[in-house]
Amino acid sequence: MKKGLFALAAGTLGFGMTEYVMMGILPNIANDLGISIPSAGHFISAYALGVGIGAPVMVILARKRPLKQILLGLIALYTLGNLALAFAPNETAVLVLRFISGLPHGAYFGVGAIVAERLVPPERKSSAVALMIAGMTIATLIGVPFGTFVTEWLSWRTAFFLIGLWGFKVFALIWVWIPKMDPLPDTGFAGEFAFLKKPAPLLIIAASILGNGGIFCWYSYITPLLTHVSGFPFQTVIFLMMIAGFGMFSGNLIGGRLSDRFTPGKVSTATQGIAAIALILVFFLARHPFTMLFLMVILTACLFAMSTPEQVLLIEHSKGGELLGAASAQVAFNLGNALGAFMGGLPIKAGLPYNYTALTGTFFAFAGFILLFIFVKKYGARGTAKQATS
Repeated sequence: MKKGLFALAAGTLGFGMTEYVMMGILPNIANDLGISIPSAGHFISAYALGVGIGAPVMVILARKRPLKQILLGLIALYTLGNLALAFAPNETAVLVLRFISGLPHGAYFGVGAIVAERLVPPERKSSAVALMIAGMTIATLIGVPFGTFVTEWLSWRTAFFLIGLWGFKVFALIWVWIPKMDPLPDTGFAGEFAFLKKPAPLLIIAASILGNGGIFCWYSYITPLLTHVSGFPFQTVIFLMMIAGFGMFSGNLIGGRLSDRFTPGKVSTATQGIAAIALILVFFLARHPFTMLFLMVILTACLFAMSTPEQVLLIEHSKGGELLGAASAQVAFNLGNALGAFMGGLPIKAGLPYNYTALTGTFFAFAGFILLFIFVKKYGARGTAKQATS
């Protein structure tokens, strides 16, 4: 792997730990701050909303800057946000700092995807983006269980402090290993948003929101579901999170390879359909531990198998506004995360078992599948920018 891709993946590793470590330690933070688990779920939504607001704002502000310079600025904000979070005194401060920590996330993935594509031949661009995103999946495989371990033995504050320190390493890697790249052509403020006037990118964005939202209805509350419904001892959560991370890691790389071979449109559509089926099976079979483990791997694999093809499709459909288009993928993913965390919490608040989070998610995942099916039928399996304008 090119050193530049490794540097980009180190950054996504940090962002992945920031975002996903919350799933494994949600009960710990809730207990420490004296709030309920559904209330602590708002910390997930706060981060996702930071991503949604920060991506377009930061892309617009930085669009004239060299790509490497933008990446360095985003990592600096990531570092400061997480270090401050480690010292947050109360629920309100955690909410605010989670929002701030999310601000650079979407822009980093957007700029990083464009940089990754420039580092490899055109026929390998999906695989290059998948390698960049691989850092985030490694976070779920190793980093998130490590954060859960640190929380159990020390505190959740220590976990976020260590995540913040990782930012210094990422800054150095990007500084040394990412080559100088000229800014993208400046099409002006209006030009950055022009691609949103076309239906194709809107279909992709909406499908991404619904697909991620469906899975996050279930995944936001994965720890209590595994312990309260499936019957796993709480002490096994770290190991179970590693299994979930293996699903994400595998799904991401498989999704990138298949997208280069079979087109992003086909891969993302099939993946969303599989996710909808797996979620309804979770609702009915969550009480069977080994079946639940199998379905967990399938769903976490789907979560990241969708990321690369949908990211690539949005870059293809945002000519003249590539930075914002690439960042829009992460906006969509994280708005879906926020939607899922909120909607998944509703049946819990109503007193229903945790497997009902998957039933709620099924409807969103199936709706995302329908939108992608429409996209492929109208614009073709690859859905190139040329086809979209015809």
